Amino acid sequence: MLRSLRVFFLSALSINASATDWPHWRGPDFNGISRETGWSTTLDSASKPRWKANVGIGYASFAVAADRAYTVGNQNGADSLFCFDTASGEIRWKHSYAASLEPMYYAGGTSASPTVEGVFIYSIGKQGQLFCLQCDSGKVVWAKDLRKELSLKLPDWGLASSPLIFSNLLILNIGRAGLAVEKATGKIAWSSGKEGSGYATAVPFKNQNEDCVLLFAAQALVAVQATGGKELWRHPWKTSYNVNAADPIVSGTKVFISSGYNRGCAMLDVSGPKPKVVWESNVLRSHCNAPVLIDGFLYGLDGDVGDGAALKCVDFNTGTTKWSEPKVGAGALMAADGKLIVLTHRGELRIVAATPEGYKPAARAQVLAGKGWTVPVLANGQILCRNDHGDVVCLDVKEKETK
Repeated sequence: MLRSLRVFFLSALSINASATDWPHWRGPDFNGISRETGWSTTLDSASKPRWKANVGIGYASFAVAADRAYTVGNQNGADSLFCFDTASGEIRWKHSYAASLEPMYYAGGTSASPTVEGVFIYSIGKQGQLFCLQCDSGKVVWAKDLRKELSLKLPDWGLASSPLIFSNLLILNIGRAGLAVEKATGKIAWSSGKEGSGYATAVPFKNQNEDCVLLFAAQALVAVQATGGKELWRHPWKTSYNVNAADPIVSGTKVFISSGYNRGCAMLDVSGPKPKVVWESNVLRSHCNAPVLIDGFLYGLDGDVGDGAALKCVDFNTGTTKWSEPKVGAGALMAADGKLIVLTHRGELRIVAATPEGYKPAARAQVLAGKGWTVPVLANGQILCRNDHGDVVCLDVKEKETK
C-alpha cells in the first residue's frame, strides 16, 4: 500500500504549476512576493468584488493553483478546508473535521495556511490534525493526529506552521526544532521532541551548501538539516509568551528575524558555523506577519496587535528607518511587481509603491470589516482577502485591455 502511494505521488507531481500561482504560504519563492506583473492598481473593482464567501473564524491565508483557491476556517465545532473556483467563487468541495475554536485574547480558529503541490493539498489544524487530500475532489489520501501520536505539548495559541514541502517531506515547526513526515504517506520521518513550538513556518535555506530549514522556535532561531532533522545551530531569541510568529527572511548569508511584544529585530550573519549579530534594534516589531525584502529594503508592520502599528521601510543592511506611515495597524502585506499589497488592521486594502523614497500610496479601498490580520494573496489577476470572522472577498485586478 505504501509503495503504491509513493508511485501515485511521483506520477501526479508531473503536473506543472502556473508562474503566477501562489501554491503555499509566502508564495512561490517563500518570500511574500508574487511573480505577477501587469496587474491593475486602481482597485476600481473593490466596491464590487468578483465574489464573496464566508469560511468561518480563523486567520489562515490562501493557496492558489490553476483555477482553484483554498483556505481554512472554523464553524460549528469544526475546521473546514474550502476549495473555491477562482472565477465564480463556487465551492467545489469542502473537507471538515471536528476542531474546537479555542479563542484566547483573539477570535480563535485556524492559523496555518494550506499547501498545494501537483494534484495534492496539505493542511494542518491548530491541534495537530494533518491531512493530505486530492485537489480535484477533496478526497482524503491520508490523515494524521500528530498531537495524539506524538503526545505533543502545543503552544498556547495552537500550531500555526504551514506545511513546507522539501523533496519527499513535509516539514513543520513542531517540537523543539521541527518535525517532518513523508508527504506520500504521513509517516514520521524525523522529529525533535514534544515541547511547545514557535508559530512561524519553516523557511528553506542553504547552510554551508547544505539543504536546510530555518525554524523560528519558541525561544530561538534554529537551523536544521532538511533531510534528517539534525540541529546545526541555535540562536537564542526569547519573546513574551514565546510568540515567535514572523518567518525569518533570508538573503544570501544574512537572516533577519523579528518579533512583537516590543522584542524587536536582528540581522544575523550565518556564513560561519554559528550566527553572528550584525545589528539588533526595535525598529521592526513584527507581531504576526513577516515583512518583505525588496532591493535591499524591508517593508513591514511595526507594533503589536491593534491600530497603532506603523508601516515602515527599513534598510536591510543597517536597520535604518527610511520612512514610517503611522496607524496602519497590525495587518498583513505581500508584494508584487514593485508594489506592496497591504491589508490594514481594519480591513482597508492599500497599494503602496515599494520604494525607500517615501510612503507613496497608489490606491486604497475598504474591502472588509473586522480584523485584517491575514496576508492577502495576489494570484492570476485576483486579490483574495479575508478577515478574522472568515469573510472572503475576491477582487479582479487584471489589467483592462484598451481599444
